[in-house]
Amino acid sequence: MSKYDFDQVVVRRGTHCVKWDETEIADVIPLWVADMDFCVLPEITEALRHRVEHGVFGYALVTDSYYESIINWFRRRHNWNIQRDWILYTTGVVPAVSATLKALTMPGERVLVMSPVYNCFFSSIRNNGCEVVESALRTTMVDGQPTYQVDWADFEAKCSDEKTTVFLLCNPHNPAGRVWTADELSRMNDICLRHNVWVVSDEIHCELVMPGFSFVPFASVSETCANNCVVCGSPSKSFNTAGLQMAHIICSNPEWRRRIDRAININEICDVNPFAPLAVETAYNKGEQWINELNEYLWGNYKELCNFFQRELPNLKVYRLEGTYLAWIDIRATNLSSDELTRRLLHEGHVWVNSGTIYGSATGEGFIRINLATQRNRLMEGLHRMAKVIQSFT
Repeated sequence: MSKYDFDQVVVRRGTHCVKWDETEIADVIPLWVADMDFCVLPEITEALRHRVEHGVFGYALVTDSYYESIINWFRRRHNWNIQRDWILYTTGVVPAVSATLKALTMPGERVLVMSPVYNCFFSSIRNNGCEVVESALRTTMVDGQPTYQVDWADFEAKCSDEKTTVFLLCNPHNPAGRVWTADELSRMNDICLRHNVWVVSDEIHCELVMPGFSFVPFASVSETCANNCVVCGSPSKSFNTAGLQMAHIICSNPEWRRRIDRAININEICDVNPFAPLAVETAYNKGEQWINELNEYLWGNYKELCNFFQRELPNLKVYRLEGTYLAWIDIRATNLSSDELTRRLLHEGHVWVNSGTIYGSATGEGFIRINLATQRNRLMEGLHRMAKVIQSFT
């Protein structure tokens, strides 16, 4: 019996919401930016309401209870034992990644990514004066459905370049939908170690895992993995609290940690608001059933999307979703570019998706990304609008 109602409609338009208020199209269905249309865990709302009633919102301390909530959650849920002094905090995972790159690289060095990949990776790398190096993921078929695998030969060739010093991993992978296995993570690390490449793992989607799959923190795979990586994460994606602005960086190497802490302070991203630590603690201390039910609901949305495409748009291929709430769709059968199809869907169908080109101009062309994290009726209405537009010219 479900405790939480993810079908409850929440009106977000008119709340200064990026997802809904970025466009003037009044009846738009936004299936683009990666936040959810669901109310947060009720205990988070109650904790924040109690804090608001205090009436004073000065500078906030981050106390031991914050660190304990992270340590206990990852030990309980992912069998990863984190020590208190490994944890740093900052305002978000993108700032965390950027600060880590600033600490571990020099301008002119190369940072490897596996594309298509989260668009902010490109800006974080370039803003630190480094060069992006892409190892393109390869499409394969599993159970009759397309998915991605690592091109190991290309990955090692890119790592072997002496100017490549960091591998920036997305785990689980956005937008590819992969939840990397322990064997895959171990092989990535073995290759990186052979070529003196450090690993920075963005694990913000780690709780958004579909039934039948298990998330593995990179640092939990082995001692050698733990010693060669920095993990950046936050409950913000999973618990829909991105606007509260807080993330953690976990690093067992004391010298790297000192340098990252210095970069956090240089960039003035060392202070958080008084609500953020409270939301993190509440999510990690009280949110396990909520996140389990959320993943079941998201899986139901994904299955409905797959059935819809098979029935209404069979020439467009839906990639296998193992993690995240972001469906990756091959739209090459439309003979339109990703940017053009995205534009037509927005202006003709009033449904907003992401063009694949922002995740890598070469590897993302021919794809769109659809955010599944909305009420099922709204998702289906958006899909019907998409089909009407696409069927009009195919």
